[in-house]
Amino acid sequence: MVEKMKLLHITGPKYDIDRVMKVYLDKYDIHFENAMTSLGNISNVRPFIETNMYKEAYQNGKELLKYLEPWEGGRLEDMEPEAAQEIIKGAFEHTGKILERQQELEKRNTDLEDFMKAIASFRNLDFEFKKLLEFRFIKFRLGRIPIDYYHKLDHYIQETAYTLFIECSSDENYVWGIYFVPYVYAVEIDALYLSFHFEQIYVPDSFEGTPREAYERAQQEILQNEEENRELSEKLCSMLTENRRDIWSAYQSLDDYCKNFDIRKLAACTRPKNKGEYYILYGWMSKADTKALKQEIAEDENVHCIEEDIDESVSTGPPTKLRNPKILKPFEMFVEMYGLPAYNEMDPTLFVAITYTLMFGIMFGDVGQGLVLVVGGFLLYRLKGMRLAGIISVAGIWSTVFGFLYGSFFGFEDVLPALWMRPMDNIMGTLMMAIAFGGVLILIAMVLNIINCVRAKDLGSLLFSQSGIAGLICYGTAAVCIALYATGHALPATIIIGLAVGIPLVAILLKEPLSRLVERQSPVLPKGKVMYFVEALVECFDVVLSYATNTISFVRVGAFALSHAGMMGVVLTLAGIEQGSPNWIVVVLGNIVVTALEGLVVGIQVLRLEYYEMFSRFYKGSGKPFVSFHKKDK
Repeated sequence: MVEKMKLLHITGPKYDIDRVMKVYLDKYDIHFENAMTSLGNISNVRPFIETNMYKEAYQNGKELLKYLEPWEGGRLEDMEPEAAQEIIKGAFEHTGKILERQQELEKRNTDLEDFMKAIASFRNLDFEFKKLLEFRFIKFRLGRIPIDYYHKLDHYIQETAYTLFIECSSDENYVWGIYFVPYVYAVEIDALYLSFHFEQIYVPDSFEGTPREAYERAQQEILQNEEENRELSEKLCSMLTENRRDIWSAYQSLDDYCKNFDIRKLAACTRPKNKGEYYILYGWMSKADTKALKQEIAEDENVHCIEEDIDESVSTGPPTKLRNPKILKPFEMFVEMYGLPAYNEMDPTLFVAITYTLMFGIMFGDVGQGLVLVVGGFLLYRLKGMRLAGIISVAGIWSTVFGFLYGSFFGFEDVLPALWMRPMDNIMGTLMMAIAFGGVLILIAMVLNIINCVRAKDLGSLLFSQSGIAGLICYGTAAVCIALYATGHALPATIIIGLAVGIPLVAILLKEPLSRLVERQSPVLPKGKVMYFVEALVECFDVVLSYATNTISFVRVGAFALSHAGMMGVVLTLAGIEQGSPNWIVVVLGNIVVTALEGLVVGIQVLRLEYYEMFSRFYKGSGKPFVSFHKKDK
């Protein structure tokens, strides 16, 4: 269900806003609105503008906490922001040289790693680079060449006396090496190598010795830098641990202040008068929290709290906060994926929980596999907090129930008696029952839409929409007639059926002018009457067609029940069940594959039915989420 909200106007002296936040508002979930936007163009108010002088100290404190263990030693000391700033500033300056040295070491190691990566493939070159640079008449190039092109290049190298290629290393894709060429033939030979996809690699020429010696020196320097970095970290932790409580207290105080400073951005202030300035905060709180807050501030003369009736509020719409029992909490995920309900709209979480798990069970009925889903989903939900796992666990309960009704246990249909039916024994009956089940769900969705229209006071949609009263009468009459015909009962008189179906269809056809008429809007008929009636006829035809297609869409519920029985029949056949000595490895693997694959497909198909065949009839999902200011970071 949707939590009942109250819009609060909280005011008091401007200097007292931090105390109010810390003493009172920090205890409750409150969704703040921008007060200036809510107040509109009122001349005697202005934004609450201040500069956050403690932002730098707060960021420095956050850096220091990386070197400290979490505080678990009880309540921290309350500090004024000025005192907290001085503690953080002192600790940060005390450790600044260590932090600066650590940054230098990290940068140096990054440069060394890049250098090692560049020369790694040339470690087998037993020659000093500095001597190569002293050549006056010979040029050289370092690089790599695809191994296929290298074999082709080798043929050309043997035919020319102007270049020498020395292979340094290779793998399955490339050969790394160095080639030499006289200066006078450099342009010609460079073009030759490029034609064979030679990629030149540039390495620093400032190192001493051979590439292998330089590589090993860089490797050794990285290890030394890492060791020095560890020693500096230990020294830093030791220095900070001595003042651990003070640093944590200072950071906590600055953290509270900075959060309160963000709230200032949403507040407004009155113009200065004789009695000083006052802040104004607008925020949404639940009805229960509002009652508790008002009782708490009743004796505080510096805090004034006024409730605004939601029906009278035209400045801002209330946010949506869902409140459901724990067993329904996982299903809120599906509602949020579609869109939260508007404040005056029905919360469909209970409807989703019942219909989703019920259809899942019908389509995936098996006692053994259902119990696997129950246990596996429950464990994942409790250990990892995965809401989808909680949904799977509840859906597995219905799978187990329908497994007993179908008499199926891990695909075996001779272990348990079927308490109701076996889908494969009556294929057409299974499909017809699925369509009938879908028709009932569509009727329920129409009833829910009527309730939502009443709540929203949308008289036109209530009376004349395809999912309103007109649609309910039209579709319900057709559904009853089909049910009577299928069961062999006599149908009502043709004129009664015609009126019960025809009049609602005409109302749906004329929805827009009829809605304007009952809501006393003008003009009743829009401009371009001919074009309007042509479009209305097309839309009316689409409504009739959608009634049929939406209902037939539920045939997949029965089809997947048959599919499950068929897939498990294939698994047991492959396992040799008919020979009397089944291969249990095939049985186990087949059950795993069917449970995973069909469970995924069935879950997606049921969600599709929820969204497209039912939600689209009664639910808009246009609500804005309730965001508790002090919990949004968490």
